[in-house]
Amino acid sequence: MSPKNMSYGADPLPGTIFESTERRTAASYERELTKHRLTENRLREALAREEALLRQKDELIQQQELLSKEADHRLLNGLQMIVSLLSLQSRAATNTEAAAQLAVAANRVATIERVHRRLHYFDGVQTVAFKQYLEDLCRDFSTMLFSGERSERIIVVEGIDVKLPTATGIPLSFIVNEMVTNATKHGKGRITVTLEPNPGEGYALSVSNDGPALPEGFDPAACKGLGMKIIRSFVARIGGELRFGRRDKVQGAQFMVLFSC
Repeated sequence: MSPKNMSYGADPLPGTIFESTERRTAASYERELTKHRLTENRLREALAREEALLRQKDELIQQQELLSKEADHRLLNGLQMIVSLLSLQSRAATNTEAAAQLAVAANRVATIERVHRRLHYFDGVQTVAFKQYLEDLCRDFSTMLFSGERSERIIVVEGIDVKLPTATGIPLSFIVNEMVTNATKHGKGRITVTLEPNPGEGYALSVSNDGPALPEGFDPAACKGLGMKIIRSFVARIGGELRFGRRDKVQGAQFMVLFSC
């Protein structure tokens, strides 16, 4: 086909190169390069600000950790001083009954100090044999809470031996702390702490007592007490599930945390 008969609407031949109608000049390249440089500078400045904020955040976290450790250190020193003073007063007392009461008080304060140390046992530890930890913690609780009371007011730990990561063990230790405290306030008889496999997945940690059952319509989310708020907060932290009801469907209240790790 001759060029004269070629249609204007025909497709261009493969490989045909069309030249832009607007030629780029050195000035246009310079303007575009300036824009890119300005954008790069703004991004660098934004990145520098973010890095500075992250450094400030890290410094604040380190300061808070240092203050927390200092507060714990002062608290433990204060408790030890109280124990020493009570023991000194007990030995110096001429009244036998007063001396015995002072000795009991010194023992309870010493137990509080041991419980506090156990709650910080996980610092720098990767895993923990959790049942053994529960037994040691609950033994200190029994000494602190039931000293001088009837023998049926005891805390029993049952279940399996399992090693848990500290990321799970720390929240669980505070959960047990609050649950046992609540059980001593509102329950009667023996308190049982149980750690067992969850038939679905993971584990089940429960605290139950032989006292009255929970009232009808009980809702942990509606509780205004600090203890239940702490429990719910730590359960959420480990991605667990909080359940409650009767113990063995007969008597007593039971709180259970389902979790996996």
